Amino acid sequence: MSLLMEVASTGGKFPTYFVAVYVVGFIAAVGIGSFAWYNSKRPAGWEDAERPDFIPEMKSDENPEDASTKES
Repeated sequence: MSLLMEVASTGGKFPTYFVAVYVVGFIAAVGIGSFAWYNSKRPAGWEDAERPDFIPEMKSDENPEDASTKES
């Protein structure tokens, strides 16, 4: 037990930059994934769900008739 405590105390400093990269990457992935999910076709049962105000609406060139029906 004393050997474990000695190794833990002399192990070095905590890798803050290493953890910071993972935290920033996770936040970016969640943000980008949210934008993509809210702007994609809705799964069954979510067709009438409203888009949150902070998610920008993106127009698609594939189905221009879909964008016009959503606006009216």
